[in-house]
Amino acid sequence: MASSLLSLGPCLRSSALTTSTTTAPGASAGRALFSTTSAALRRYGDGRNNKGWRKQKVYGSTLPLPSATAAELTIPPYPYGPNAVYRQSNAGLYGGQRIQFGNNVSEKHGVKTRRDWRVNVQRHSLFSSGLGQMVRVRTTTRVLRTVDKVGGLDAYLLGIKAARLKELGPYGWRLRWRLMQSPRIAQQYEDQRLALGLPARGLPASALAELEMVDKKAAAEQLLEETDAMLANGEEFAIGEEFAIVEDQELLAEAEAEVPAGNGFMHEEPADKSQSLRPE
Repeated sequence: MASSLLSLGPCLRSSALTTSTTTAPGASAGRALFSTTSAALRRYGDGRNNKGWRKQKVYGSTLPLPSATAAELTIPPYPYGPNAVYRQSNAGLYGGQRIQFGNNVSEKHGVKTRRDWRVNVQRHSLFSSGLGQMVRVRTTTRVLRTVDKVGGLDAYLLGIKAARLKELGPYGWRLRWRLMQSPRIAQQYEDQRLALGLPARGLPASALAELEMVDKKAAAEQLLEETDAMLANGEEFAIGEEFAIVEDQELLAEAEAEVPAGNGFMHEEPADKSQSLRPE
C-alpha cells in the first residue's frame, strides 16, 4: 500500500501544478485570478524574470509600468546607454550617483585604510499626477530632494535638459516614456502646442518647407566654410569626374561653334597683308 502511494505521489503533484488556480474570496469558482498552468506561465511569467503579472499595473489602462530589467521592445533605447560601473543604478532613480572609494587616514601615524562611501538608496512610493497613482521606485535621497524641488515625480521625469536626461538612467527613461503615453500628459502637450499656434499633432506643410530651406542653407554655409579653409591653406580643389566631363563637353561645343561651317576642322585663313610686321 505504501509503495502504491509513493508511486502516485509525482502524478498527484504534477496534476496539482497543472490545474491549481487561485480565486478571490466570495468570487465565483470559474473566475481565476492566477493560474499555474503552463499556458498561464508563458503568458504572465513565472515570477523569476520580472515579467507579466509582476509588473506594477496602471489603473484604467492596459499598459503597465515598464520593468526595470526585462527587455522592452516598444521603448526607444536610452541615448546614454546603461551604466557599466554601478549596475544597480540601472534599475532605479539614482541621479548619476555611484559608490565611491577612498582611504581613512589616522591622525597620529597617517596610516591609510581603504573604505568606501555607498549611496543612500531607499524604496519610496511617489505620486504621479499623470498616471493618477503611486509609483514605487528605488531611489536615492538626492533624487528625493530634487523631486521635491521641481514639484513632483512628473516634473522630474519630463525635464528637457540634457543633464536631467543623463541622470535619469535607463529605468528613469522607461518611466518617462510610460508617463508620456498617459492621456493627461498627451493632453498637456497638445494644449502647449495650441498655445504656441502649432497644430495639436505633427507639423504644418509650411513648417516642413522651412525646415528643408534651413537644411539647404546650413549645407551651403558649410560648403563655403570648407572652401575658405582650403583657400587659406593653399590647397588645390579636387574636381569630380562628372563635373570634368560636363566641362569638357561645354568647351568642345564652344570650339565647334567658333569654326565656320564648311571649312573643315584644320582650316587656316590667309593672313591680312595690309598689316605688316616689318617696320617702315
